[in-house]
Amino acid sequence: MIRLNLKKILKSTGGKMVLDLELNIAKGQFVTLFGESGAGKTSTLRMLSGLLKPDIGTITVDGITWFDSNKNINLVPQQRKVGYVFQDYALFPNMTVRQNLEYALQRNQDKSIIEELLDFAQLSELQQRKPETLSGGQKQRVALARALVQRPEILILDEPLSALDLKMRIKLQEYILQIHKQFKLTTILVSHDIGEIVKLSDCVFELQNGKVIKKGAAADFFGLNKTSAKFRFSGEVLKIEREDVIYVISVLIGNDIIKVVSDRTEANGLKVGDQVLVASKAFNPIIQKL
Repeated sequence: MIRLNLKKILKSTGGKMVLDLELNIAKGQFVTLFGESGAGKTSTLRMLSGLLKPDIGTITVDGITWFDSNKNINLVPQQRKVGYVFQDYALFPNMTVRQNLEYALQRNQDKSIIEELLDFAQLSELQQRKPETLSGGQKQRVALARALVQRPEILILDEPLSALDLKMRIKLQEYILQIHKQFKLTTILVSHDIGEIVKLSDCVFELQNGKVIKKGAAADFFGLNKTSAKFRFSGEVLKIEREDVIYVISVLIGNDIIKVVSDRTEANGLKVGDQVLVASKAFNPIIQKL
C-alpha cells in the first residue's frame, strides 16, 4: 500500500499553487493521475520518487516510511524501490543500449538482469546501438527496460507514449501491461489519452489545482458504463457544423475522422477540443462528453 499525505507550494504561470494531496494506492494496482497541465501530477510523481521534497507530510510504502517531515526522514531516490520513465526517454546519448541499462545497476548487483531485460524488451539485436540511431518506440523500450534494472516495486510513467504515433502507442500499451503483470508492479501513470487510460488503468485520480477532485474505476470515471452500446470509442471534437435542423460533429478517433449526426441539445453541450465517447446502440449513434 502506498500512502501519500503531502503539501507542497509550487510555482506556476498563474502564481503559487498549493499541492495538497491524500492518496492511497493498493499494492499491485495500475493507477492513472489525470487532469489539466499544471494540476500537480508530475510534481506528485517526483515527490514519491524522491526527486522533489514535500514541504510537509508523509509517504509510506508497505508500512515503511519514505518521508516524514516531522521525523526528518527523507530517503534518497536510490533507497526507494521506484523505476521512473520520463516523457523524453532521458537516455544517455553517448552510451549504447546495453550501457544505458548497465548504468542503472546498483553496486554489486547481479548483472544477469541485463540479459533478461534485453531479451524481454526485444533489444538484444539493438544492444550495441546508440539512442540517436533508434526509433521513438525503440527508445521507449530501452527507457522502460532501464527502469526495471533494479527490480523496482513501483513503476512511474510520466506521459511515456505521448510523442509516439498511434500504431506504436497501441503496441507499447500492450507491452506496458505485460511489464506490469509479469514484474508484479504497482504502476502509476500520467496520461491525457482517455483510450489509453481506460485500457491500462484499474483506478483514476483526477487532480485540479493541486487537489484530488474525483477518483474511481476507469470505465466508471469516464462514464463508459452508462450505455450498453455494442461498440464505444473515445475521441476529440474537431468541428461542429449546423446543417438545417441537425448538427454534424466531426470527431478524431485515432488517425480517423468520423462524423456523427447530433441534435441541437447535444451539439450545444460540446465545443471543439472536447473529449467525447462515440458509441452505437441499435444502429443509433450516441455521442457523450467525457
